[in-house]
Amino acid sequence: MSDFIEDFYYGNIEPQECTTNLTVKIKKSLSELADKEEQLTSLLADKDKELFTDYVATYIKFSSLCNADSFTVGFRLGARFTYDTFIENKKG
Repeated sequence: MSDFIEDFYYGNIEPQECTTNLTVKIKKSLSELADKEEQLTSLLADKDKELFTDYVATYIKFSSLCNADSFTVGFRLGARFTYDTFIENKKG
């Protein structure tokens, strides 16, 4: 029997980790994002750079919360599919 659930419980499986196998679309988007950030910060004064940096950090926190919520919703949806596949259909 697989130790998948136990590994997940003990933190040996971390779904939020970014893999090193980024797709071409993700690499392109990440590069564009970095370019835009560099362009924008080069135009800002020090005080404005600080505000922008704070904005980016706040957005990252917000995005992380949304990603966690999406993961939870997706996980629950998958569990419902599994339940329906193996339990609900046996009633008929």
